[in-house]
Amino acid sequence: MLFLFSITSGTVSGWWVPACLALGLLYAWLLYRQPVNLANKFRSWLFAIRAIVVTFIALILLSPLIKSVNYNPQKPLVLVLQDNSESIKMFPNPSSKGISQVVNDLSGLKKELGNDYDVQEFHFNRELADGLTQNFNGKQTDIAKALQQLNTRFVNQNIGALVLATDGLYNQGSDPQYEAKSFKTTIYTIALGDTIAKRDLLIGNINYNKTAFLGNDFEIEVLAEAYQSNGENMHISVAEDGRQVAEQNIPVNSNDFHKVVPVKLTADKKGARKFTISITPVKNELFVQNNTETIYVDVLDAKEKVLLLYDAPHPDISVIRQSIENNKNYEVKASLLSDLITVKPGDYSLVILYQLSANGNSVVQNLLKAKLPVWYIAGAQTDLTAFNNQQKLMHISSGKQEMQEVFPQLTVDFTDFTLSDSSRNKIAAFPPLLAPYGSYTSAPGGGTLLKQRIGNVETSYPLLVFGDEGGERVGVLAGEGLWRWQLAEYQAFGNHHALEELFGQGVQYLTANANRQKFIVYPAKHVFDEGENVILNAELYNDALELINIPDVKIDLKNEAGKSYSFLFTRNNQSYQLDAGTLPVGEYSYSATSKIGDKPFSASGQLTVKPLNLESRQSAANHQLLNTIAKNSGGIMVQPSAISQLAALIRKNENIKTVVYEDKHYSDIIDIKWVFVLILTLLSTEWFLRKREGEV
Repeated sequence: MLFLFSITSGTVSGWWVPACLALGLLYAWLLYRQPVNLANKFRSWLFAIRAIVVTFIALILLSPLIKSVNYNPQKPLVLVLQDNSESIKMFPNPSSKGISQVVNDLSGLKKELGNDYDVQEFHFNRELADGLTQNFNGKQTDIAKALQQLNTRFVNQNIGALVLATDGLYNQGSDPQYEAKSFKTTIYTIALGDTIAKRDLLIGNINYNKTAFLGNDFEIEVLAEAYQSNGENMHISVAEDGRQVAEQNIPVNSNDFHKVVPVKLTADKKGARKFTISITPVKNELFVQNNTETIYVDVLDAKEKVLLLYDAPHPDISVIRQSIENNKNYEVKASLLSDLITVKPGDYSLVILYQLSANGNSVVQNLLKAKLPVWYIAGAQTDLTAFNNQQKLMHISSGKQEMQEVFPQLTVDFTDFTLSDSSRNKIAAFPPLLAPYGSYTSAPGGGTLLKQRIGNVETSYPLLVFGDEGGERVGVLAGEGLWRWQLAEYQAFGNHHALEELFGQGVQYLTANANRQKFIVYPAKHVFDEGENVILNAELYNDALELINIPDVKIDLKNEAGKSYSFLFTRNNQSYQLDAGTLPVGEYSYSATSKIGDKPFSASGQLTVKPLNLESRQSAANHQLLNTIAKNSGGIMVQPSAISQLAALIRKNENIKTVVYEDKHYSDIIDIKWVFVLILTLLSTEWFLRKREGEV
């Protein structure tokens, strides 16, 4: 680090500096011009000291600025990033050196590059961590997140090169190519793993609805995958609580086989039903842990009644009624508000208010007071002020009574219920609805299924939202013209399946907790991944169906071996929540207890902690990705055997060099301590010399 300083005049003219010097010389001359009892040598020294002191004091009175400059050389950073996921160890390249030697070679880069470079080492799986490791026990791989965290940590620093050692396989996060572009440096990739896929059959994904009604058939979609298994016969079976309920044989006709297999099941028992989907292993299969998946489906035993209220006839009324009643478990009563004198809220599980508000209408007000699930549908006749006051999921700010056409835009993060891929594709092509013109916002707790696309502009405005308000589920659709959707779907496909599924799933979600028990305990999801915190929720209601959390709630979790884990729920707002931490892989049953006064309550259920097999689902390394990342940054991809060449490549790269940063700092001369020390020292020296010669 080089340090320099200089004096600047600031707001004072620089001509005052020689004036101050002249003042110092004049003062010293006046003081020592007469002959005194001092030798010439002492008079000269005293003259110089007094001139310097007076000059500095005069400068201080003028308050000039002292400019100091620091020159800080920063060596180029070389960041070494190593993949620590299980796939590195599972699928090594048989023609390459051992993975332990690869880590040792990476560690040797620091010594090979010497003191001219600042080498820092990291490893990652789902998160970034310091140092290199030979554990290779990561259950998930997120390359993009590791790059983003590394880039954030060293932002605005002299990053010379990034060395990325991985197999290119990731199962979390976004495409790492996009995050790599944010690195303004050269990236050298080390191609780990084997590009040849291994023989393996697995379940890639299961698409299913979390609820079904007793006696109904429902369908699940199993994504079956097979690698290096051409000619094999894939046997898929589904078991409900250990009893086989369905099976299929699927011929594998390629070495890279993917097929969505629909399986029809019957909801013949109510409650949470566990279904285990399995693929029978084949000879010489690499992994069998990824051949089995478990799902839970809540089977409801009820025929729900839906009350559809409207203020004026509209073609949408018929569409809504037909779409809901396609499911035999629902019965819809559609009525003009003027024809409905009285209504018993207990007769209905859901109320749909089509362009209606509760203002001035006792029937609607009584329905809302009964805390029934409500689905609001807005349109041209909607009183937006009353609409915004009645529900909190969606707020529409509009200064004029106008309508505009909005196209449905499906979101990817909606999780309250699931639509099939075919229905999602159809809905994305539906014609526009008419929505009130204005600005839209949605509540943080709401789940947005559809957003608005206005013309070709995709907006963040919600179109269809579902959520929970005060323990009751609410849906909001901000548009009319559903008859257009029905006609368009029938014209293109000859059926109304997408519209029926949309309303069926929406109504099923809203009415799922209509027949509420006073004590409910439910896991955040029935199937947790290995290493994931197990979260359970509990709700306790008094006789007035008010949510309370005064009594304690205890729970016992028991695995298949009979080992029990006991916990006490913590209070969360008006309900309860338990973070049981991570539990070993296995099937668990739980039993929870509480009481209000002397009245006891109990609830039970099941959950599963499944092995996290994400790393075994892809066995062929993606070296094409690594090659692309390296080339786009000006680097190259090397094989593990060529790690020793990286030091030479980095030295030859003219873009990797030491950067010197200049740091300028300005301060008042009176704030500089050494100036005060200098003046005091000079005055003390002058006094001492005069005292010694008897002049004081």
